[in-house]
Amino acid sequence: MPHNEELVVTTSTVRYPVIVEAGALERLPHHLASLRLDGALWLVSDSAVYPRHGLALEERLRGAGYTVYSRIIPSGEASKNLDQLSQLYSWMLDGGVERRDTVLALGGGVVGDIAGFAAASILRGIALVQLPTTLLAMVDAAVGGKTGVNHPLGKNLIGAFYQPRLVLADTQTLRTLPSRELRAGWAEVIKHGVIRDAGLFDQLEHWQAEYGALSIDLGILSHQTPITDIIRRAVAVKVAVVSADEREQGERIILNYGHTVGHALEAAMGYGMLLHGEAVAIGMHAEARIAAAIGLCTPELVERQQQLLSAYGLAAAFPVHADREAILALMLRDKKVERKRIRWVLPTALGAVAVRDDVPVELVRETLLGLSS
Repeated sequence: MPHNEELVVTTSTVRYPVIVEAGALERLPHHLASLRLDGALWLVSDSAVYPRHGLALEERLRGAGYTVYSRIIPSGEASKNLDQLSQLYSWMLDGGVERRDTVLALGGGVVGDIAGFAAASILRGIALVQLPTTLLAMVDAAVGGKTGVNHPLGKNLIGAFYQPRLVLADTQTLRTLPSRELRAGWAEVIKHGVIRDAGLFDQLEHWQAEYGALSIDLGILSHQTPITDIIRRAVAVKVAVVSADEREQGERIILNYGHTVGHALEAAMGYGMLLHGEAVAIGMHAEARIAAAIGLCTPELVERQQQLLSAYGLAAAFPVHADREAILALMLRDKKVERKRIRWVLPTALGAVAVRDDVPVELVRETLLGLSS
């Protein structure tokens, strides 16, 4: 897509920009002023991101005349729980939060989800601005208004749809992202190619061939235009799907490709043992194999997807100690289950998927057993 094409989520109820640029955080005060967000700012970040980006951002915002309060949560998926959410509520209420204020979510998907849910529910809802600093959050988690926390019985079972006023993704923050986090983010980029943009998938293959191990080569991030353009192309998929289906009543379910298995794997292993993108990559491989087994796609598609995931540093095999029966049980508690039947998002070709609820449980079990590391 053209580098300067505007990305805007537009639904029947909301309209907000998604800005993907190198150095975007430097212009945050300007964007807040444009949106007339002039109340206090409640900055939520985590212990890994705040030292790298939070202090400088606070200084910039205070220099522009804003009152800024900050809260740091422990880094990692294990922080996305009701206890941390309760602590956020207490911090904001004790600090005198008002309805004209704004929550700034600076970090990855965990920060975006829990800070977003706090914004959605405190005082029945205050403004939210998503400031994703991980590749995964930029292309997926920060866009679309899904907020929430995990429960021991499953991932993201408690939450709300709550759209931000702005998503501002500064691709320069990726320079400080650990290699493992960067690799995990490519899973969602590849997913967007499989479900809706075959050209994006082709481009990722071309980039890998040209640059080598792109997923862990932070040197490529010095070439900001290529990395920004490919991120914007992946984000465009999410923007289009959310604009067509804000609350997952139809097409938006396609974004869950790889997540039926992936979410259950995360919960079964214990939150934080696998990064979300790592689990999604394994889920994509499992779900593509299921699709091939029932004749929806070719074995060649399964192989091509696996090769691309591997090229970007993502494994397809289950961890040795993953309990397949526990994973199956967790799948049946998934949010996409209807009338006790799992709704699977399965690829039919690159750029196209189908939703099926007739996959035999025994086939799923056999597939999971076949993905041993």
